[in-house]
Amino acid sequence: MRMGNKHRILLGGLTTASFALFAGCSDSTSPVNEFYNQIPDSIPSMEIPGDLASSGSIATNPNETATSSNSVESTANSSGNVPTSSPNIPASSAGIAFQSSNSITSPASSSSALTPASSSMDNMAQVNDNPSTDRPVITYGASGATVANAGNCVTVTGGTVKITCGGEYDFSGNYSGNDAQILVNTPKTDTTVYLNMKGLTLTNTADAPIYVQKSNKTFVVAKNGTTNTFTDAATRTKTYSYTNDAGQAKTDTTGACIYAKDDLTIKGEGTLIVKANYNNGIHTSNDLRVKNGLITVNAKNNGLKGKGSVAISGGTINITTTEGDGIKSDTDDATDLKDGKGSIEITGGEITITSAFDGLSANNAVTIAKGDAKDADNGEAKAPTLKITTGGGQKCLGTSTGGGNGGRGGFGGGFGMGGNSCSPDSSMKGIKADSSIAISDGVIEINSHDDGIHSGGTVTVTGGKVTVKTDDDGVHADKALYVKDNANVSVTMAYEGMESPDMNFEGGITSVITTDDGWNAAGGTSTTTVGNTGGRGGWGGGFGGGSTGNLKVTGGFHYIYVGTGDTDGIDSNGGINISGGVIIVECRMNGGMGGMVDSDGSTTISGGKLLGFGTNNSEEGKQYSVNFTADNYYGTSEIAFKPSFSGSKMVSSVGQPAVVNSVNGMNKTCFGDSADRCVYTK
Repeated sequence: MRMGNKHRILLGGLTTASFALFAGCSDSTSPVNEFYNQIPDSIPSMEIPGDLASSGSIATNPNETATSSNSVESTANSSGNVPTSSPNIPASSAGIAFQSSNSITSPASSSSALTPASSSMDNMAQVNDNPSTDRPVITYGASGATVANAGNCVTVTGGTVKITCGGEYDFSGNYSGNDAQILVNTPKTDTTVYLNMKGLTLTNTADAPIYVQKSNKTFVVAKNGTTNTFTDAATRTKTYSYTNDAGQAKTDTTGACIYAKDDLTIKGEGTLIVKANYNNGIHTSNDLRVKNGLITVNAKNNGLKGKGSVAISGGTINITTTEGDGIKSDTDDATDLKDGKGSIEITGGEITITSAFDGLSANNAVTIAKGDAKDADNGEAKAPTLKITTGGGQKCLGTSTGGGNGGRGGFGGGFGMGGNSCSPDSSMKGIKADSSIAISDGVIEINSHDDGIHSGGTVTVTGGKVTVKTDDDGVHADKALYVKDNANVSVTMAYEGMESPDMNFEGGITSVITTDDGWNAAGGTSTTTVGNTGGRGGWGGGFGGGSTGNLKVTGGFHYIYVGTGDTDGIDSNGGINISGGVIIVECRMNGGMGGMVDSDGSTTISGGKLLGFGTNNSEEGKQYSVNFTADNYYGTSEIAFKPSFSGSKMVSSVGQPAVVNSVNGMNKTCFGDSADRCVYTK
């Protein structure tokens, strides 16, 4: 067989249905285009020996049919069932199908082969699966939109582009008007819709520029090297009527600049700018995912909202809101909540939020962790970073109202105020969830006018670096708080540092600086009034006459600093059990009762290393009368710390404390970002 001359035979028989099977396998682009991108020529082909082609047994031209009895015939050309001129099913994507009277059997003629398009496509949703050279290209200009390769999938009316098929669509240009809108309405049985933004500025002066009315899944893709800007109107007067896949009549009003009723994904390596003047920035009634991209959202209400859920795995995201939350998931359906909906999951990305109210708000759970490498678009998973400012940030605590000696690194008199929280009536929390908050990785910086981290259930921190500055509680859990493993939590200013009825410190490094209690194990309910529960909006009598609490320390390194007034370093409305870990307490209490360690139940210190510095007596713990200053280290041969003020009372669980002349040979552990607020241990 001669091999010198080679010709090409078209691959012409894989049906569109075959490609549709891959529709859910990739987020990056449509499966059909992925297939074509793997083939060097614009038309899929394969090389065959020249003598075989020249024998006439194989047609080498897509418009020719071999006449030999051994001929191989393209069904895309021999069958009227798959016309080559179809705008939605190009012949080149029809697949591989041969006919032969000798040895090659056509799949169309085989009872066990794929059904030809004519007998199956009637029952299938129409799909735009053309390669990039044939797919619809929509360009906006001064008078509206124009489209190339529209097929039966795109309808253009002025500035309104309606998409009725799954597939990929390219957009570019600039247009402003009351009809400036991309509207997607495709059957949910259809494949995914990709809206490829290649430099589009779209301003709707009456409504939303992107409205996904119905779709299986929709991707808004900001292509690399492009900037895409969407702006909506400040009011809404238009309503939309349509029928869903269940045959139900629906009436809708768009509630966001990018507004979707079904699953929505934002991705791409380009820039996406959203200016939401009416309500939310990017909203979906189902699940919202952000994969990557440079995303800026300025919204009147919520920045990103996925009513079903929000999942962010990458991207550089900047969100500013004037009347709402930064990122929100708020389904109230009991079944959905039971299934885990109403949650926010952040596994990557660099996120900056400046919000009028909560930064992250979930009716169920918030999870912040490092994602899997396989989920990252660039093949490398990175821990997320979050910078959250809510309600203008922390602004009214920390004002000095009393004296105090010393003042290392801003300490001393600068924290003389032991008064009430100045948090607002509205919720302006950094991270808020109704059921649970779990943090295992990432760098999180919170500056909030309300609680920094607040859960209606549990808070669990096992890793990452968390820094909180707030006018109320640093970390608050209504049911239980757990700090363990590699957690690093630093509350640089708060009314109370950490608060929960069930507090468990099993590892990690924590630091709190407060104007009231450092750790406060309080909450739950009690039939009798117990302890110093205070009068701040809720605790104490607000729980039916009192509150209960239990605090347990089994590991980790922990630092607590509290200002003057009726303040406690460690306070429990129940019991305290310390069996491990290292704890440093600085308490400048000058009135009331409690001090460095205070409990209304039993206090057991059976292990660990506790060292406290105070200006008044401590209710609990072994107390010593030791004069100390901010000039020396104090402790024992096992633990040493240099206090930030002068006093005369110390608590120690490791024997009589005194001046420690040298810390050489001891292990150094620093708290927060301080280079000198460190404890030395053996």
